Amino acid sequence: MSEYQMLDIEEQENDLGKVEISPEVIEVIAGLATSEVEGIAALRGNLATDVAERFGRKNHGKGVKVELGDDGVVIDVSIVANYGISVPDVANQVQRNIQQALETMTSIAMDKINVHVVGIQFEQPEEQQGQLEQTTE
Repeated sequence: MSEYQMLDIEEQENDLGKVEISPEVIEVIAGLATSEVEGIAALRGNLATDVAERFGRKNHGKGVKVELGDDGVVIDVSIVANYGISVPDVANQVQRNIQQALETMTSIAMDKINVHVVGIQFEQPEEQQGQLEQTTE
């Protein structure tokens, strides 16, 4: 198995060459499509992405895992939802946004888009936030 796994796009009727898309590109597209959905507080990555962000490296594919298999492309997205929203509705919207973005930008049809809700973000009342800011100054 090669070190870099690429997804071949169906070749069209021309001699210009072939197009390959890296799984990292799919992760970034899926991450951006997920963050556009109202009700998503954050995407949850692993320890390595959290450490990289602490050092100032922005990772747009955070919380997204892409598997290229014989059955097709499977995407797993881990999200933190805002408190008070309908989790099934938001998860369904995430799936639709990812599918639409990937089909529009890459012409790739997904086999599965799995959404994992790994947390709920509670909003702090404004007066608590003000108190926290005053104590940190």
